[in-house]
Amino acid sequence: MAPTLQQAYRRRWWMACTAVVENLFFSAVLLGWGSLLIMLKHEGFYSYVCTGENGTNDSVTTYVHPSCVEQEEMLNLGFTIGSFLLSAATLPLGILMDRFGPRPLRLVGSASFAVSCALMALAAYSPPVLSPLIFLGLSLNGFGGICLTFTSLTLPNMFGNLRSTFMALMIGSYASSAVTFPGVKLICDTGVSFINIMLVWSSLACLLFLNCLINWPKESFPAPEEANYTKKIKLSSLALDHRVTGDRFYIHVKVVGKRLSQKTPYLDGSKEEHYPSIQDLHSEATESSHAAGPVPFRRSVCSPIFLWSLITMGMTQLRIIFYMAAMNKMLEFQVTGGREHVSAELRKEAEQTVSFYSSIFGVMQLLCLLTCPFIGYVMDWRIKDCIDGPGNMNTAEKTRNMVKGKPPKIRYRKIQKLTNAIRAFVITNLLLVGFGITCLINNLPLQYVTFIFHTVVRGFFHSACGGLYAAVYPSNHFGTLTGLQSMISAVFALLQQPLFMAMVGPLHGDPFWVNLALLIFSLAGFLLPCYLYYFRRKVLQEEATKEGPLDQTNGTPVKFQDGAASNGLLSSNSTTA
Repeated sequence: MAPTLQQAYRRRWWMACTAVVENLFFSAVLLGWGSLLIMLKHEGFYSYVCTGENGTNDSVTTYVHPSCVEQEEMLNLGFTIGSFLLSAATLPLGILMDRFGPRPLRLVGSASFAVSCALMALAAYSPPVLSPLIFLGLSLNGFGGICLTFTSLTLPNMFGNLRSTFMALMIGSYASSAVTFPGVKLICDTGVSFINIMLVWSSLACLLFLNCLINWPKESFPAPEEANYTKKIKLSSLALDHRVTGDRFYIHVKVVGKRLSQKTPYLDGSKEEHYPSIQDLHSEATESSHAAGPVPFRRSVCSPIFLWSLITMGMTQLRIIFYMAAMNKMLEFQVTGGREHVSAELRKEAEQTVSFYSSIFGVMQLLCLLTCPFIGYVMDWRIKDCIDGPGNMNTAEKTRNMVKGKPPKIRYRKIQKLTNAIRAFVITNLLLVGFGITCLINNLPLQYVTFIFHTVVRGFFHSACGGLYAAVYPSNHFGTLTGLQSMISAVFALLQQPLFMAMVGPLHGDPFWVNLALLIFSLAGFLLPCYLYYFRRKVLQEEATKEGPLDQTNGTPVKFQDGAASNGLLSSNSTTA
């Protein structure tokens, strides 16, 4: 029943449009936790732990069930587990997808999401008895969401030169999915039952299962740079000969050049000339690249760049997840001032304020659709102007032979990618520091700025890290390194649970000291761009000793030697610096 790659290629626009919609409504919806927490408390999940003086159940409050700190701690534990699976599952998913393709994982993900919604609806029938089901429901929700997100990132390979654009759309729709639960809360506020909404959502997830079953092929989508891309996607290799770009264009040019430079075969048949094909030349290039030996994965994992990135990404993940978990309590503290005994009117005002601001926060998540392409633009800045691409070799020679005068600005892909990564991380870390500063100020209107900072940072730091790994490490290590980094960051983000308990416990709801500690800790994020700057200078110095002095005016290096890979990645020796 699964279509072939050729059939999937003809349906690629339908698949891309539906993937964006599916990511928006079914992927990382758990990140809209602030609104879901309000709905769960309204339904009475774990309200039975609120007994005696700890419970609040005044007639003027919007909750029909008592609420307390112990209840929020239990529900926040469910969010911690779900958000952990949302990030930690990327490593095993990457390994499984490399072996089995995206189709089975997407089927499992859509089924898991449907079951999670059904479990939450079932638990809402009798919260005093079935509240523990919320843990399983949130876990399956996070797992199903990351399955849908991870598999959709392979789809842009079907669009050739538009791959980066569609990749930004996929990441942006994933980051914007936090708007879903605030939307669900608005529907609940109109009087629609939470149970009915969850059952309808579960039914819609079944449509995802059906769409994947009909349209997604068993094979993985090949990248345009792969030699068998044309063979797999097109019925005739000549169909795209006038549109090939990059490495494939360079291979075609080499084929034509070799054939034209060869002599005519001898008429007596005593000697026969060999006319190489595209496959022959690609095999030669592959063999020559393997001659230097593949880069061991252990070397990539133990490299300083990867280790520094773990610190930066783990810190950023903890900062983002903690704010999502504690946002409602922070807003409530700004209204009540942290007083233990408040009037019923003030408590109602706090609940209404939290509800309003959590809805605004959810709507602002749509900004990720706009901000993700921007950081992609930063990572791709001036890459097309680099002269060491396969189609620009002659440009390099012409530039070197120019007359003396104003020195030309020469750009090379490896150095430009590192420079762009430095800029991306500096921008992201500056925004993260600004976010931390606004969190320290108890001013409700200022929280709109805090929401913007949070949304932009959440869309930036994943794209910046992915661009860095693509620039520095071999392509066959990219997926595993990204999954490993996400898993370690998820483990690090588990610290948000004890931080939350400390805030609502010993600190009596005051988030100042926790936010201050996280702000100081977030300054460690600048260590990665600092090391990248040092690493870039070291690479330039090493290459300068091979081919001569650099153009110090423009800060551009000379052409790299054989130590760099053919796809624009740095050499193994440089990576481990």
